[in-house]
Amino acid sequence: MSTDQTTTQITVGELAARFLEQCGVKAAFGVISIHNMPILDAFHRRQQIRFVSARGEAGACNMADAYARVTGKLGVCVTSTGTGAGNAAGALIEAMTAGTPMLHLTGQIESDYLDRDLGYIHEAPAQLAMLSAAGKAAFRIRNAETALATLREATRLAFTPPCGPVSIEIPIDIQAKLLPLPADLQPLPVNPVLAAPAEVKALAQCLQSAKRPLLWLGGGARAAGPAVERFVKMGWGVVTSVQGRGVLSEAHPANLGSYNLQKPAEDLYQTCDAMLVVGSRLRSNETLRYKLKLPKNLYRIDANALAHNRGYQSDYFVQGDALTTLHALADLLEGNMQVDSSLVKDVQQAHAQAVDLVNATLGQYGKLKNALSEQVGTDFWWVRDITLSNSMWGNRAPMLNHPRAGVHALGGGIGQGLAMAIGTSIADHEHQLKRKTVALVGDGGFMLNVGELACAVQEKANLVVLLMNDSRYGVIKNIQDDLYGSRHCYVDLHNPDFAQFCSSLTVPHYKLTDPAQSAAVLKQAFEQAGPVVVEVDMNAWGPFAAKFAGPILKKD
Repeated sequence: MSTDQTTTQITVGELAARFLEQCGVKAAFGVISIHNMPILDAFHRRQQIRFVSARGEAGACNMADAYARVTGKLGVCVTSTGTGAGNAAGALIEAMTAGTPMLHLTGQIESDYLDRDLGYIHEAPAQLAMLSAAGKAAFRIRNAETALATLREATRLAFTPPCGPVSIEIPIDIQAKLLPLPADLQPLPVNPVLAAPAEVKALAQCLQSAKRPLLWLGGGARAAGPAVERFVKMGWGVVTSVQGRGVLSEAHPANLGSYNLQKPAEDLYQTCDAMLVVGSRLRSNETLRYKLKLPKNLYRIDANALAHNRGYQSDYFVQGDALTTLHALADLLEGNMQVDSSLVKDVQQAHAQAVDLVNATLGQYGKLKNALSEQVGTDFWWVRDITLSNSMWGNRAPMLNHPRAGVHALGGGIGQGLAMAIGTSIADHEHQLKRKTVALVGDGGFMLNVGELACAVQEKANLVVLLMNDSRYGVIKNIQDDLYGSRHCYVDLHNPDFAQFCSSLTVPHYKLTDPAQSAAVLKQAFEQAGPVVVEVDMNAWGPFAAKFAGPILKKD
């Protein structure tokens, strides 16, 4: 009797597609090329993963980054080798800065010609070194038999704290190679970093006598909301970095939000006898270049052991996952602390004072901020590019009620906002999150990646772009005013007629020349489906009431 069985054969490209499906990926982003077609053909044939054709690899990578930030799933970007992979490198640096779990699949030239310096088309010397430098790690699949193991390990690394993007080169001949369909395509588990019970106990002993304790929450605490609420019930106050916004709803009276740079916040810190920093690097632009005066007793919880004493000295450090460690700590502290009942009231007061200080700098632009808050409430995705308006108010307002609601170009590079908004909108649709995407961008950043607006139209991305147009790099001009004797050079920009540009792409466009019309125009814009551009004519509105000229520095 015959025992022959027919074994299903698939290409390595299809293996990659099937593996990503098992990872819960519902959308991937990239640019098709002769050196990635087996992968994308598998996407197309299987129809399990939506592939978004970006207009450039940098934009595709930004989209994948944003997708991962708002879903908590693996972001996936597919590029060509050589120049295509190089185009993605800058966006990989942003994902690395933000700690985004992401997989970058790039093609590679045929194995027979690889690393032989033959000048083969799409060849890039030391591409692995480039990708390793731009992200967390980079691998090359050298044969079909090791493809699954490499995909698994790369994904495990991407999700292992500190999270980050991982690249995989797959030579085009390897992508097309056949292999038997594996019985198991599940990704490797990534277990949380469990804190040592003795260390949690020691930290509890440090904290239990505190009368006015604060939690500082960063991006590493995004999943820790339920545990944070236990501390708030004990009477603790909360402050966040930009990445930590929304872990506790910013409408909560105990939450100072990300108003950590304003003088009322620092004054509050000096009345507190303990601060527990969770999942935050205490970055320079959120601590006045490490000169912000924090409470005397500073404790830290972080999944990354290297966070200990980074930036600020820690009085005690515990390595551990934010959620599990805070729960374990709360178990020890609940019923064993007597927190000053006036702390929350003082947090509220500091928040109100800080908001007033920010509002006083906005002038007419306060009407836009207020109209936006009234239009969206807290149920939206808030995507921001590096732009003057974001530095003035977008990093702190409007209020967010979701730990993944804020998406921002954390590394400081302009031109990423539009692409990130597209990735966010796609993520919202594919995962049925049911929030509107709003992007705050400047004209300089918008033009850097403006081609992605065509991608937004093609993909029917549901987003509103607030385009702050002052026909210049506004922050740079202000710096030139302050430090270079108002010698303005290389800052003025020739822009298209945005109404005509949007019309050519069938994108609804509104131009706001009068601040008083902010509420009415935004209402109309938000009633539209698909991408919409609201252009704010900053030259008609006039300047802000105060000048922002780069990251705020501590004045001695």
